[in-house]
Amino acid sequence: MATGKIYNFMGVRKLALAFSLILMLVSIGSLAVNGLKFGLDFTGGSLVEIGYEQPADLEQVRSSLQTAGFQDVTVQTFGSPRDVLIRLQADHDPKLGDKVLQALEDGSNQSLELRRNEFVGSQVGEELREQGGLGMLLALFMIMVYLAFRFQFKFSIGAVVALVHDVLVVLGFFSLLQVEFDLTVLAAILAVIGYSLNDTIVVYDRIRENFRVLRKGDAAEVMNTSLSQTLSRTLMTSITTLLVLVALFYFGGEMIHGFAMALLVGVLIGTYSSIYVAANALLMMNITREDLLPPQKEEGEEGEELP
Repeated sequence: MATGKIYNFMGVRKLALAFSLILMLVSIGSLAVNGLKFGLDFTGGSLVEIGYEQPADLEQVRSSLQTAGFQDVTVQTFGSPRDVLIRLQADHDPKLGDKVLQALEDGSNQSLELRRNEFVGSQVGEELREQGGLGMLLALFMIMVYLAFRFQFKFSIGAVVALVHDVLVVLGFFSLLQVEFDLTVLAAILAVIGYSLNDTIVVYDRIRENFRVLRKGDAAEVMNTSLSQTLSRTLMTSITTLLVLVALFYFGGEMIHGFAMALLVGVLIGTYSSIYVAANALLMMNITREDLLPPQKEEGEEGEELP
């Protein structure tokens, strides 16, 4: 039985559909034109670890490296404030670590120690990129199969449409702003898939229940009732998650900056898609109460009566 205030979410479904289409077209266009700014994990490059006597000033480290002519440099602490990890998109050079050490010693009054100088080949990066893409496609396919068994085929299509929408928007955000895309961001996108799917399943479960319980009202009214009943849960989950992610984004350090950013965008767009993309997709596929009723047995299937 429906309780509480019922909001007319589906009253603006056409506007929501237009908004989603614009987001997806912009994302696809940016990915086609700009592509993703792949990080060292995917493109290959060098890792240099420097040990300081005192906590390092990362801004000074970046400034010293840029002054020395190093471009596309990522600087972050590694384990402790005195350990600095430097990522450079540079060709393999056995003496690169010594050059970085010399550049930093010129701008520092501390004694520095070169602890690591490694090179990541582009072939490894290509394998990671291919396997990461295949992993996302496999995850979407298995989700579709699971929801087809758990609910109904139209529900599985709607959920996958919502997840593809979320992934495309996050990828488009990183492409449009040319934010570095590394393995932590890929992990965040997989986490977004899980978060958005969980939210969508909660909504779908209530929609399925209301289709069977509510005897009056068309499909749009059932959607409005279901979304209104799950609204408080959706908002509380999103808000508490966003509070944690905002803290990680500002205080988590450069190592997880992209991870937190991807999750921030993903949680926001995932909350929106659970309401307006997943439910809207069901209406576009003309979901009806009959789709969720168990198949009736035909006469004669129960066997002949014994004399």
